[in-house]
Amino acid sequence: MGLEAKLPNGILLANVEKLVNWTRKTSMWPATFGLACCAIEMMTVGGSRYDISRFGMERFSATPRQADLMIVAGRVTNKMAPVLRQIYDQMPEPRWVLAMGVCASSGGMFNNYAVVQGVDHVVPVDMYLPGCPPRPEMLLDAILKLHAKVMDEPINAKRAALQLERGERTPMIPSSEKYAPKNAMQRRRAKRQQDAQRKEMGGDPKFGALKEPSGRKEISAGR
Repeated sequence: MGLEAKLPNGILLANVEKLVNWTRKTSMWPATFGLACCAIEMMTVGGSRYDISRFGMERFSATPRQADLMIVAGRVTNKMAPVLRQIYDQMPEPRWVLAMGVCASSGGMFNNYAVVQGVDHVVPVDMYLPGCPPRPEMLLDAILKLHAKVMDEPINAKRAALQLERGERTPMIPSSEKYAPKNAMQRRRAKRQQDAQRKEMGGDPKFGALKEPSGRKEISAGR
């Protein structure tokens, strides 16, 4: 794997907190809680194009007792709020909540008596994802930022108080910058992959925009 060349004398040192958080980050199972159109984008992330299984999250659990992450995809009505809270209470600790889309984050365009104006009125939210609906890439970016936040979580109350006293916070670096190709060869490979994907989707590799259909003729208003 190439890891042996980077380890001095084959020894790797780590503390318990980092090891526990690493295991939690790499085996985070989402709960299926799609409520509206944002759920379609969440399903797309589980497909082969985006492949969320590379982060150890390919199992969308239908049982809350086997889930770690609740992705609230869509608007939450007052009738659904008690159900959401009951499912959240059945999830084991530690657990996290990701509000996907503007409807789950703040109610969105549905400013009325039937829709909860933000899922944080019902459950504590760890990560907010804007958009209507957000792209699958945005959901992956939010998940990676949540992973970074999990890696910095204290393991007990004493460590949490010490971290609060020091004012330590996890830097939210965009994934496009954090995981950008480091050398020219990797950048060229990434560009070829992006161009092939845009060509497959019917877009222009130069600009990423959709091409106009060929053979189209203009029709004047008088005919």
